[in-house]
Amino acid sequence: MIETNGIRLNVAEQGDGPLVLLCHGFPESWYSWRHQLGALAAAGFRAVAPDMRGYGKSDRPEAIDQYTLFHLVGDMVGLLDALQAPTAVIAGHDWGAPVAWHAALLRPDRFRAVIGLSVPFRPRASQRPTGLMPKTADSQFYQLYFQKPGVAEAELERDPRATLRTMLYAASGDAPGAGAGAPIGMVPHSGGFLQALKAPQNLPRWLDESDVDFYAGEFRRTGFAGGLNWYRNIDRNWELMAPLAGAQVKVPALYMAGDRDLVVSFPGMDRLLANLKIFVPQLSETLMLPGCGHWTQQERPDEVNAAMIDFLRSLPEGVIRA
Repeated sequence: MIETNGIRLNVAEQGDGPLVLLCHGFPESWYSWRHQLGALAAAGFRAVAPDMRGYGKSDRPEAIDQYTLFHLVGDMVGLLDALQAPTAVIAGHDWGAPVAWHAALLRPDRFRAVIGLSVPFRPRASQRPTGLMPKTADSQFYQLYFQKPGVAEAELERDPRATLRTMLYAASGDAPGAGAGAPIGMVPHSGGFLQALKAPQNLPRWLDESDVDFYAGEFRRTGFAGGLNWYRNIDRNWELMAPLAGAQVKVPALYMAGDRDLVVSFPGMDRLLANLKIFVPQLSETLMLPGCGHWTQQERPDEVNAAMIDFLRSLPEGVIRA
């Protein structure tokens, strides 16, 4: 347990050497990086994966406005201080990716390189984000469904194990219909988020029942409000980031995603990915993993580990050991 930024974060840690900070997304925990901790340690790095604010054994502030990107990046800066590390390379997946990108944007003196998985750096839009999300007479984008406190919690907490088992499978590259042209996460007004997701009869090879048990045990204890509160700050983040409109991420960067990840099918994502280097000038590579879905580092641990370690070893000595 680490004291940071006014809260306590639970961290998993392995290895010695230059620090690599691993930020998970929704609905996950430090455990989503289980395959990377040992690989990075064996390659000569100190890998640290926290339960992010609102998750696992870390603190879960009740107030929704305590989950902005400024709080989340502040947690990571405070974590470096607590670990007595002047700098780190930061990596993030799903919601952890915006934390990593903005840590590099806001504090390039502390986060000297960045690795984004699934979610690329997205420059600040000209309009409020929720106003750009798709909605029809019959359904709405899942991030809009997550906005009203208590609604998604009631659904997802009804059976946490079934929720996690379904979500992990449905967003993976193994689910039927995943990838380009797949539905982009619309929730019917007459039903819930899980209604349109297909539960697996058998788990894919990258996930076993003990993995589901771990995740389910965490969310059975904590509930889903902490993670959902990240979504409830999307518009607030947009407001707070106004001074940074047009700013570039100027540290060395790597981006990778699965070609069957629903995120890369979001509207406008094809144009963003094609032009990502405009916003991240030191982007070394955009790596697309064939057949991989949303859970990048869990579905393809060997390829992700190799790409991360190659990127880390390519960094100049002054970056990786500053």
